[in-house]
Amino acid sequence: MKNDNSHPNEENGDFLNIASVKEDWGGDGKGRMNLSGRRTAISPEYVPRKYQFFDTNNVPDEQGWRIQGMPDYVKSGSRRLLTWHDCGASTSRVILPSDFVAPSGIFTADLELFVLKGVIQIGEWRLNKHCYSFIPAGVKVGNWQVLGDEDVEILWMENGNAHYNNLENNHPDARLNEFIPVLDSKLIPWGKTDTVQFEVSKKKYLRKDANGGGVWLLAILPHYDGKYPMIQSYNEESYGLVGYCDMGDYHFTKDHFGYCPSFVTSPWHRTDDGGLFFVRIDRDLSKVATVLSYANDY
Repeated sequence: MKNDNSHPNEENGDFLNIASVKEDWGGDGKGRMNLSGRRTAISPEYVPRKYQFFDTNNVPDEQGWRIQGMPDYVKSGSRRLLTWHDCGASTSRVILPSDFVAPSGIFTADLELFVLKGVIQIGEWRLNKHCYSFIPAGVKVGNWQVLGDEDVEILWMENGNAHYNNLENNHPDARLNEFIPVLDSKLIPWGKTDTVQFEVSKKKYLRKDANGGGVWLLAILPHYDGKYPMIQSYNEESYGLVGYCDMGDYHFTKDHFGYCPSFVTSPWHRTDDGGLFFVRIDRDLSKVATVLSYANDY
């Protein structure tokens, strides 16, 4: 599945006014994450209220992948497409080669990056392992270059149809106040989680969106036992970085991915050894009844 959807406003440079998808839990789309109604690598059609966990290493590796709009001389990379929406939003595991260089420019949709391996420089900022960046649509970023002899591997999250334009200036309506050039997660202190189910776990916020959701790292401590399944009244994507968490009968570990649509009943969580996970959610979990323990026959 390629993200070749376009919108007539993009041709006129009016791409910032494209409406976001409304969240299927009742949100108005102002968070712009577009996590509702996604298809996944293991389900080519959207399945409401059904969680999907899978090993990203088993997803076909698309060679010759290119950032849409980049000049022909820019080296291609590869990607494993994990989730996508008809609006063009997608989440992928992308590898850019060690000799990758690209010119400065802007994207036509919000782009989020989380580095899994290697080092990449974007403009004057360096992104190492576990660094995060949020580039709002229309914000100009500098030249790109992979540093060192190692390929860089990135969780590449397009929140719309993200074409690259080699423009010299920010778009006049670009949301510069939301721009996160680089955030080194290792320098952020751990804080408390928002839900009773994970009160003994730790959380590092990387970004909050306009709906109160956002992006964070979740550290589930050893000997965690959630005891009950959970009803999740929001959309979630998660990626395993270190360790594991058993979810029902599924062993969710490094490089495994989860997509949980709104109002899914997620299985009982438990781990002896703990784990670290990258998480994206489109709703404020501190609000009452967004996460509910559910004692059924699991």
